[in-house]
Amino acid sequence: MPGRRVHRRVVRRVAIAAALALLSPVLTTSPATASAGSEDQPTALHLVTLTGAGLAGYRGALPEQFRRWQLGQTQDEVLAAIGADEPVYRWTEALNGFAAELTRTQVSALQARPDVVSVEKNIVRTLAGSPSGAAGLLASGRSRGGAGTVIGIVDTGIWPESPLFSAVPGLGRAPRGFRGECEVGPGFGESACNRKLVAARWFVDGFGDENLRSSSRLSPRDDSGHGTQMASIAAGNAGVSVRVNGQRLGDYAGSAPQARLAVYKACWTAPDPDDDGCSTADLVSAIDAATRDGVDVLNLSVGGPGGVDTVERALLGAAEADIVVMAAAGNGGERSFAAHASPWVTTVGGTTGAVRRGTVALGGAANLPGAMSSTRSAGPARVVLGARVPAPGATSQQARLCEPGSLDAARVAGAIVLCERGGLGRVDKSAAVDRADGVGMILANTGPGSIDADFHSVPTVHLSAREVRTLRLWLAGNPRGRVTLRPVGVRQPPARVLDSSSAGDPNAAVVKPDVVAPGQGVLGAVPPSVRSTRWDFVTGTSAATAYLSGAAAVLVRRTGWSASAIRSALTTTSAPLGDAALASGAGRARPARATSPGLVHAVEAGDYRRWLNGDLRELNTPSILMAGDRSKATRTITNVGRRAMYFSSSVAGFTRHRVTLTPAAVRLAPGESATYTVTVERGAGVLPLDDGFVTWRGANGATTRIPVVITR
Repeated sequence: MPGRRVHRRVVRRVAIAAALALLSPVLTTSPATASAGSEDQPTALHLVTLTGAGLAGYRGALPEQFRRWQLGQTQDEVLAAIGADEPVYRWTEALNGFAAELTRTQVSALQARPDVVSVEKNIVRTLAGSPSGAAGLLASGRSRGGAGTVIGIVDTGIWPESPLFSAVPGLGRAPRGFRGECEVGPGFGESACNRKLVAARWFVDGFGDENLRSSSRLSPRDDSGHGTQMASIAAGNAGVSVRVNGQRLGDYAGSAPQARLAVYKACWTAPDPDDDGCSTADLVSAIDAATRDGVDVLNLSVGGPGGVDTVERALLGAAEADIVVMAAAGNGGERSFAAHASPWVTTVGGTTGAVRRGTVALGGAANLPGAMSSTRSAGPARVVLGARVPAPGATSQQARLCEPGSLDAARVAGAIVLCERGGLGRVDKSAAVDRADGVGMILANTGPGSIDADFHSVPTVHLSAREVRTLRLWLAGNPRGRVTLRPVGVRQPPARVLDSSSAGDPNAAVVKPDVVAPGQGVLGAVPPSVRSTRWDFVTGTSAATAYLSGAAAVLVRRTGWSASAIRSALTTTSAPLGDAALASGAGRARPARATSPGLVHAVEAGDYRRWLNGDLRELNTPSILMAGDRSKATRTITNVGRRAMYFSSSVAGFTRHRVTLTPAAVRLAPGESATYTVTVERGAGVLPLDDGFVTWRGANGATTRIPVVITR
């Protein structure tokens, strides 16, 4: 038998070679027709998508090797027709296209061709997360999950020395069919990859190495910390002790601690931090590589526009390869609609989460609540106002803000210093207090603003402006009073959608975001070059996306379902938040319930592309958006349980329309499907936006909730 398999491979290769020889004259490119007069025009990098799917979406009979060659020949023909040079990037896996330096004339020629879908100028997008002190989520609580799966992280790279990414025992079986590679470079040797970090690559030609910060390294090594945080949240090893400034805060675990990681660095740091970001050409190249490598889950914590562009088409190719695609809704708040508005992407918004609290105890009087990350108390000790203890040569204003070197150690030693917010980083203020031998800090808001539990050099409580006014009044009446800074611990207030989390477009084709997850003060590892603490909190939809990417990997391992079934299970088992569906989607994700959703809304292979091309009016998404005069929508549900079961339906939440669902109940055997119809009775005149939920409940208690949005 082994010899027979070898013989078949040889015959196949001979057949492919013969086919290539026969077709070569047919596919020979024609002379350039669009280069005349364009030699002196300036060029700019453009992303060009050609008709037809990449290899991931190809459903024909040609072998992969031949199809890839065929795509390359088609690209060569187009490039030759406009007289373009060799492209910067070629894409054949997730989509059929390339990135090339083009003149205006060449762009116009491409836009006129019937075999060109789109031509877009390369731009730089921002990451969907920022450092935060709202210290909350420390660990997933899991010690296992995701074994044998690979999560692809498209971001700023990784700090491989973190114990969260070491090849610890208990990772479980190795992933099957994954073919990624580890690229070496400055600060990233061959030993950086291991059984946990199974692949690492970098893509910079779109951003341009000439535009990098001098400290940036042309390797997968993380220069900003964001990518390391996302990898930590998604798949950091379990049981890693978190120690900051000599304090042990607990043990860490990512959402899928046994999952492997494949890192694709496509986001870079520039001399001006405002210019940091991810080139769309680099992003598409990273997605194309991850699709070819065979990741199980793809995490993209990068924002973007609400339409279907080249990045979204690349993500379509990943979805066609049965990869669970997770992407951030963005942090534009009311300023912009949610990014990644395509139905093949699970778009994730962010919610508030657990917070770490502390108090300022006023010597037997009131306790003033605030934010505090330290597990150590400070005091009882006297309080000094920073503005009143400037160091020689420093101004009162500098000391008020506790700028470095501005505090007089002779008067600060042994005291708790009140420092006003503003002017410099919050943690820089506590460092100045520490250098002046202070034992603690009260960080004072002077107006509206968040209170944040940062990793400070000394025990610190951050107070709101209202609490600061109370403190000042108490100090005025108790000039020799002593206070104590005490940690209270972690508290979990009711979750709500972050103000910064972008909401969906009511005029879009699908409901976005799909779901929301913890996105405030989520802890992750960072390189020591970024934070000496080696840990930091991050807030934004990027953190929420990484959290759910890990949850998706756990689901892939436990169920073996298709990517569309997994995205359905994660969304329809969510908990409602009371926010509008265009802010929270299906609600707050509950990964523990996603393994038993009862029913899923599966999307057939090829349906996404047929929908995009206009050949399919309605997709079987786990949400419904009815716009204009549309009054009916149909969906198909499939029983993914292990036994036959009755499922009953209900409709709730709508305040301006009458919504009905038929049939009212179904009985489904395992694997059996049924179609249901949602009907909206629209009244006369124009009614404002309305939303609610369609819910299916199984006899075993499984609940499947589908958000429905009705727009004008």
